[in-house]
Order: sequence, then C-alpha cells, then structure tokens
Amino acid sequence: MSVESKHPETLQLHAGWRADASNGAVAVPIYQTTSYQFHDTEHAANLFALKEMGQIYTRIGNPTTGVLEARLAALEGGAAALALASGQAASAFAVQNLARVGDNIVSSTDLYGGTYNLFANTLKDQGIEVRFVDPADPENFRRATDDRTRAYYAETLPNPKLAVFPIAEVAAIGREFGVPLIMDNTSAPILARPFDHGAAVVIYSTTKFLGGHGTSIGGAIIDGGNFDWEKFPQRQPALNTPDPSYHGAVWVEAVKPLGPIAYVIKARTTLLRDLGSAMSPFNAFLTLQGIETLTLRMERHVQNATAAADFLAKRPEVAKVIHPSQQSGETRARADKYLKGGYGALLGFELKGGLEAGCRFIDALTMFYHVANIGDARSLAIHPATTTHSQLSPQAQLASGVTEGYVRLSIGLEHIDDIVADLERGLKAAEA
Repeated sequence: MSVESKHPETLQLHAGWRADASNGAVAVPIYQTTSYQFHDTEHAANLFALKEMGQIYTRIGNPTTGVLEARLAALEGGAAALALASGQAASAFAVQNLARVGDNIVSSTDLYGGTYNLFANTLKDQGIEVRFVDPADPENFRRATDDRTRAYYAETLPNPKLAVFPIAEVAAIGREFGVPLIMDNTSAPILARPFDHGAAVVIYSTTKFLGGHGTSIGGAIIDGGNFDWEKFPQRQPALNTPDPSYHGAVWVEAVKPLGPIAYVIKARTTLLRDLGSAMSPFNAFLTLQGIETLTLRMERHVQNATAAADFLAKRPEVAKVIHPSQQSGETRARADKYLKGGYGALLGFELKGGLEAGCRFIDALTMFYHVANIGDARSLAIHPATTTHSQLSPQAQLASGVTEGYVRLSIGLEHIDDIVADLERGLKAAEA
C-alpha cells in the first residue's frame, strides 16, 4: 500500500492493494481461476517447499482472497490472515490447527449456537474435548486448564448474551501456561481490537458486518504474530514437532523466513489444503466491497441500536433489555473497556409473555427480516430458542443467555423512526 496509515477508515480502502500492475485497474479484480502457471520447475518446487510465497491452486490461495487477507490483517493489527468459506470453518480450523485427539480447549459458555454445537458435539466426535466455563470469572479458565489444554476460545461480544468478554484477563492467564486466546470478533469489528489486549488469534464470520450486505458467506482467521509458540514446545506440539502431512515440517522453524506466522501458514498448508474450505474469489470481492464502508456502517449501526434499546427499555411488554448500553457493574465496565467505538448493533430483549409472545412479535414484523443472520445493512430479527439455539439443551440455552421469551435483533441502517415503528408493531402483537 502506498498510503501509510494506522486509521481503519484509510486501511479499509487501501490496505493490500493499489492498482492492477498490468492495466491500472483500481478495483480488485476477481481472479476466477483454479490454477496458476509456474515459471519453471524450480519455481514450482520453491512454492511447495515454502521457500517463496505465491499462487499454487485456488483451494489454497487466490490473488483476490489474498487482498482480502492482507486488508483484514492490517485492520486488526495482525501479521497475516487466512480467508475461508464460512465463519464455521474459521471456528473449526482455529481449534483443529492446535488440538489433536485427546487434547482439549477451554471455551466461554457465551457462544453463538452453531459454535456451541460444533464444540460440544462435532469436535467431541473428532476426539477434541471442549470445556465450557462461565467467563464472568476469568479464573475459571485457569481452573479448567490441564497439560492437554491447547487454546482458550471466546466471543468478544457474544451472540446472543451480549456480555463483553474479559479479553486481557483471560489472555494473561493463558500466556502463563503457553495457551493462546482465540477471539471471535464477528460482532465487534472496528469497535474492539482483541490483539491490543493480548489475544493471539482473531476469527471472523465475514458473512456478517465485514461483508455487511447479506450476499456472501465467508470466514477468516487472523494470526496476531504476537504469540511465542516456540517457547512452549510441549504445550503446542502441533507447531513444534515434525508434521508428517507436510514432509516433516516443524512449523515454527519452517516459516521463520516469512515472519511470525507459523500458526496461519500451518492452517493454510494443511487444513485448508486437506479439507478444502476455500472462500470463492467472487465472495472475497464482494466482502472487500463491504469492508470499504465498514466504519461508516458501524457508526450508524451503533447509533440506531442504542436508540432502539432505549425505546425497548421503556416498554411495559419487555421484562429485560440485553444491550451493553443498558448494563451496569462489571459487565458494563468490560463493555466500556473493550468496545471503544460503541456498543454494537446486536440487541436482545425478553418479553414478559414468554415463548408465545416471542413468536407473535416475530410474526408481526413487516420491515425487519426474519432471518438467521446478523450484521446485514437491513434490520433482522429472530427467536433463538426455536431457531439458532434450538439444538441446545434447556440448560445450555440458559447458559448462553437464551430464554423462551428472548428475541435477538440486529439493528440495521434504516431511519430510526421506521425501526421503532416496526418494533412497536411487534410489541403490540406480543401483548395480544
């Protein structure tokens, strides 16, 4: 990038790209190709041996997704990134990159329902134990750690509980043991910077606020380049012992000429190569378009969500509003510490009428979309107990912040008067 900056407003427009070298095109081209011509046999061998970086096959990397990866790394203050086909792929890869059969990770209970199910069931079937702890007390992570713990995992602004995670406190505990903190920052791009507080890895569902327009599924893993994997060879064997899947490479040694990016290079050259969860170049292009307006959109999201929370807090049909602006005590203090750009676009509330009231509320909306997504430019609503968290046990639902009368909103960019009018329509139906 010819423009040097640390400001996200500039980085989201310029990082990783200036113009096409052959024709000067300013917009990032869509490289819709599977394969790439090698210069000669030496060049091909060097690429496969990691002696130099370049394109091999779009399942492993692509010039369009490469710009997206560079832009995300710059925005987060990380060293390198890996674009993937979905946020779920990013969650899975982030753990599988370190944990093997018999290993465990310690995770916050405050998770998106799909991630909880991935951890509690699918990873369990693969021989990786996930130990869930309440993040209200950061010391719970220390208590759950043993010799086979490979990572800690949490969401910055957990969906749907919306109680901000104690990033610095848990990251510090992990670094004592050589355990990296993986933070899912999907709900708080621009607003929070986990690397500044000690996180080692940041992941995103790019489907949400980064893309911003509900068009493209995607995910990303960003390596902070700030964790000394080599210092903890017994704790982190995946990066410190020969990898038979890549001609015996010891990743902390093999990638030293490329920088402190052993974690993300391993994820690219083993997991992405073998499991194939590659982001399409077209989705990368559309996500780049969304990122160009990310800061502006987040400002309006935050403004509208705070106003909507204020409106709901005054309504007699509502038992409780779940939004950082309505919190107090330690929960509010963490929101103020970590969310420097505002309290986010996600908003929850509990209806006094319970399950039936929640369903009536959803069915009465006319402007809000009833969809299983967040982070769209449009306002979205869903009833988690019957949808996104329906696979969880009642106990797990409560642990993640879901009650029968809970409604989750993702507040969009519409005029606030129209947002409030539709909420009022739903509340009147809920009371019936």
